[in-house]
Amino acid sequence: MSELSHYRNIGIFAHVDAGKTTTTERILKLTGKIHKSGETHDGESTTDFMEQEAERGITIQSAATTCFWKDHRLNVIDTPGHVDFTVEVYRSLKVLDGGVGVFCGSGGVEPQSETNWRYANDSEVARIIMVNKLDRMGADFYRVVDQVKRVLGAKPLVMTLPIGIEDEFIGVVDLLTEKAYIWDETGLPENYEITDIPEDMLEKAAQYREELVETAVEQDDDLLEAYMEGEIPTVDQLKKCIRNGTRTMSFFPTYGASAFKNKGMQLILDAIVDYLPSPTEVDPQPLTDEEGTPNGEVATVTNEGPLRALAFKIMDDRFGALTFVRIYSGTLNKGDTILNSFTGKTERVGRMVEMHADDRTEISTAHAGDIIAIVGMKNVQTGHTLCDPKHPCTLEPMVFPAPVISISVTPKDKSSTEKMGIAIGKMVAEDPTFQVETDQDSGETILRGMGELHLDIKVDILKRTYDVDLEVGKPQVAYRETITTEVEDSYTHKKQSGGSGQYGKIDYRIKPGAPGSGFVFSSVVVGGNVPKEFFPAVEKGFKSMMDQGVLAGFPVLDVEVELYDGGYHAVDSSAVAFEIAAKGAFRQSIPKAGAQLIEPIMAVDVFTPEDHVGDVIGDLNRRRGMIKDQEPGATGVRIKADVPLSEMFGYIGSLRTMTSGRGQFSMEFSHYMPCPANVAETVIAEEKERKAAKK
Repeated sequence: MSELSHYRNIGIFAHVDAGKTTTTERILKLTGKIHKSGETHDGESTTDFMEQEAERGITIQSAATTCFWKDHRLNVIDTPGHVDFTVEVYRSLKVLDGGVGVFCGSGGVEPQSETNWRYANDSEVARIIMVNKLDRMGADFYRVVDQVKRVLGAKPLVMTLPIGIEDEFIGVVDLLTEKAYIWDETGLPENYEITDIPEDMLEKAAQYREELVETAVEQDDDLLEAYMEGEIPTVDQLKKCIRNGTRTMSFFPTYGASAFKNKGMQLILDAIVDYLPSPTEVDPQPLTDEEGTPNGEVATVTNEGPLRALAFKIMDDRFGALTFVRIYSGTLNKGDTILNSFTGKTERVGRMVEMHADDRTEISTAHAGDIIAIVGMKNVQTGHTLCDPKHPCTLEPMVFPAPVISISVTPKDKSSTEKMGIAIGKMVAEDPTFQVETDQDSGETILRGMGELHLDIKVDILKRTYDVDLEVGKPQVAYRETITTEVEDSYTHKKQSGGSGQYGKIDYRIKPGAPGSGFVFSSVVVGGNVPKEFFPAVEKGFKSMMDQGVLAGFPVLDVEVELYDGGYHAVDSSAVAFEIAAKGAFRQSIPKAGAQLIEPIMAVDVFTPEDHVGDVIGDLNRRRGMIKDQEPGATGVRIKADVPLSEMFGYIGSLRTMTSGRGQFSMEFSHYMPCPANVAETVIAEEKERKAAKK
């Protein structure tokens, strides 16, 4: 079936433990894709197929699956909720047309739901909202709706109201049709009856339906006018308006349900089909030039055009490398030759498969709108564009956050060393936020990632999946160096050794750059004292020194270099001479420019029951945290703070102890800040000691 209006590419995303994976399981059960639902807490869910996922009860990789509902094809991606794996959410959103934001009925809008919501806003993905777990203690549908307005600044359009609360939750009132859906005690999704709205809910249902109609008709001027004159729109007219408002993100249809108890799920599947956009209804992906700058063209979703597809995920499994691809236009057939516009190389498509978590179905053709996997592609990485060799193009690339934490790993024996190299190569291709490098001084392998859990799971995968036995060092913080004052200086490189010598003189200013600017080079030389052809060599010399600062050898950030004068020799000057002069100038001037150690600061979001707020804030203060905000909720308080990463190791253990196991937190990199003098001294001394010990 290639009727594009019947496609829905959707993602399910939320905070850890809001019930995303269980929701996906119920969707698969209802659509007949699986016959028995697996439970996350039993480690048996379909989409959590990694050992580490089943054990920890969390989603680590986004999993793709396809199912059908009411003649519509749903390509569903279940994404992780944990902040360390946001790359999975981010890259999934990049290729989706719609989403289901799942919120816990008792937990409400939690830290990670906020991050994911922000990512979805950035990617302009239309969403419906599902308030899940309404059968839980402390669940309150109306409070969560209010939080969506307050915390996310979004406009929820309430479509259903819950009947009963907590363990008395038995069904929902559908405000559109003004009917009640009530499930029986068997827990089977199909065992429900449609009845009239319960007497005690008539007033509330009428109030919310009026709000629904008023919000919906704003999408159509003629309907709005008719409504103002007392004409009530039909259900079909309302659906059309709601679809339009959802697509433009004017509001988000909001449903109550309990995925675990199988209540309310059919209405959510109907909403996916009725309100979320098909691939042809979303703004087409912009095309860019080689530098990633939009060139004004777009990849219109159509089967007729040339092939344009984006590789959004690489996964290695027992059958070889799988490249997950979203096709934006054209048709892809088995045996076709396609061009990777990033590498400029062509590859032949051997096997294509449709994914159902880690099971697969072989296919021979895929069309625009499809999300499929290609087996055995070489040299393709996340974010690469695959296209028709006759019509080369580049789709807008993905940008990923830089890792902030690292650990050193050493294989225990020779066989592990060989296996580790191959395994890490595969893992880096799979996850763009996981990086690896070799320490030049010690020869140790350094793994870099987004957080402790991220690296913990990578080491676990190395040990279990690839059978690599490792010694793991303690986590290291990604410290950086910068400068604080402007320096004007001069440096001459002169060398005479028979024949032609080397000569390069540069006069330059080094000054602190804007935060996040990295390295900026400019030249204001006039009159040809330094010929133009040597400018790139001077820039290259300075830039090559940015990798190692003068305090403790950490990379240097945010430095501006301005070349304003110099001198050259008609015979002895060369690009090499000026590059060496720039390197010497860097070593000479950076210590004079007030070199300073800076550390990564994390935006930390802590949830704690009210009784423990004082303890948690006191502890964050001891960790050099700056408290930015406190927000009381129904079940506890959310505290937002900026805290140095170096103080956050092992924080989850302390938080659980302080809050009797009820506290949770999430954190993501925010910015770099100068280290206090005492901390800087300790770090520099330890780093020098570490390097000396390795020599």
